[in-house]
Amino acid sequence: MRRANVTRNLHCPDVLVQAVVRHTRSMHHNGYIHSAGSEAARAAIAQRFGYHSAPLTADDIIIASGCSGAIEIALQGFLNPGDNILLPKPGFPLYQALCEAHKIECRFYNLMPEKNWEADLEHMQSLVEDNTKAILVNNPSNPCGSVYSKTHLEKILGLAELNKIPVIADEIYGDKEFGSNAFYAMATLTKTVPVVAVGGLAKQFLIPGWRVGWVMVHDRNNVLKDVRTAYFKLSQNILGANSLVQSIISDVLTPVSGSPEEQSLNTGTGGGGSSGCDVAMVKIRTDILATIKDDLDLTQKLLEEESVFVLPGQCFGMANYFRIVFSAPHEVLADAFIRLAEFCYRHQ
Repeated sequence: MRRANVTRNLHCPDVLVQAVVRHTRSMHHNGYIHSAGSEAARAAIAQRFGYHSAPLTADDIIIASGCSGAIEIALQGFLNPGDNILLPKPGFPLYQALCEAHKIECRFYNLMPEKNWEADLEHMQSLVEDNTKAILVNNPSNPCGSVYSKTHLEKILGLAELNKIPVIADEIYGDKEFGSNAFYAMATLTKTVPVVAVGGLAKQFLIPGWRVGWVMVHDRNNVLKDVRTAYFKLSQNILGANSLVQSIISDVLTPVSGSPEEQSLNTGTGGGGSSGCDVAMVKIRTDILATIKDDLDLTQKLLEEESVFVLPGQCFGMANYFRIVFSAPHEVLADAFIRLAEFCYRHQ
């Protein structure tokens, strides 16, 4: 595992720190609150992430301990031991770890690197059976860094509708994409397929250690009534997420017009030079790098010889790839890429 923001290059907005200090000193947020989250926080999440085409209310929101906690709740509410779920390959390893912990069968659908990591829909369809209870889609993708087009997302939803299978959408990187590829929340693209989306504060505000995430239930036709009940019951396992951090959610997600929070946070996320988000998967040509056995060998030698740290693709179910992250300053990235090039020349 890697500690998020280990190089300390990214800092959360100071207005968040000020809000936490202010709310701490108020002495109003030291106790337990509703296990699914405070009413104010859930209402703010519903307002911020609800759309005209996919509205939300506070009753559609369950707050969890980080997005990882939200993913666990989302999975457990849908699937029983022995059920199966379709997961992306490569994909975030937590999905498989949680499924195995709860005796849920993982069926991995391929993502195609030659098509910017789009899902192989033919392969996905071949994995569906009567016991398939959900399809998990991660967009924007970690580890691939890809952002799916509206057309591709609609095709996935079409497959889900054909098979009467709901979608779990991990959209923690939503609205953090770079370049011209727009992010589309999956729930906005269907009127029939139930979509349970997960998100959190971690990536948007650079505070993964503050541990607040959420489940958002988009269920226009009320087919997930029992699942929704299960989600609220599952939230009781930890008696709720961090109450202090929840207290600032309305300040940062739905700031008052003209407030310091709005002026500080409504600056856009900009960027350029990439068609996805701030991670990418890179293929290893072992036929060219003659002294490199596989991705594990490359990552170990690259760290030892050049002090450049990348993650082996096997962490994400994709051998002979490695994942890089673009969150370091430009000069650090430039130095790392020079070292990587020298490493590759040396091992040909």
